[in-house]
Amino acid sequence: MTADKKKKKRREIRAKKEFTFRGLTLQELQAMTIDQFMDIAPARIRRSLRRGLAPEHLKVLKHLRGGRDKVRTHARDMPILPEMIGKVIVIYTGKDWRDVHISPEMVGHYLGEFAMTRHDVKHSGPGVGATRSSKFLPLK
Repeated sequence: MTADKKKKKRREIRAKKEFTFRGLTLQELQAMTIDQFMDIAPARIRRSLRRGLAPEHLKVLKHLRGGRDKVRTHARDMPILPEMIGKVIVIYTGKDWRDVHISPEMVGHYLGEFAMTRHDVKHSGPGVGATRSSKFLPLK
């Protein structure tokens, strides 16, 4: 076998598999109603959907169904439904807004999982008004 054939064979092996969610394809998922999706959703999402979506969640869905591709929301606790795939939802983190592109792998999670609110703090050296003792960093 030549090197080209080996590379081609490796590429075929690494080819991305078709997305499925609990045995259903993307087209089957998007054709489902919320009630049908509720039957296959994870337990926590199923419980949220059974209790009914909050008014702010319904407002986001209304905008998405109305044809908007980009919607801003504070609703971090909204479950990601199959009908949201391919849309951009801008989520508030408490400080700024983060664009989240909804992909098929996100179905069954919450919006807030994809817009982190906490970040690593990176301290620099001491500032202008620092005391003499605090300017010597190696001792601290």
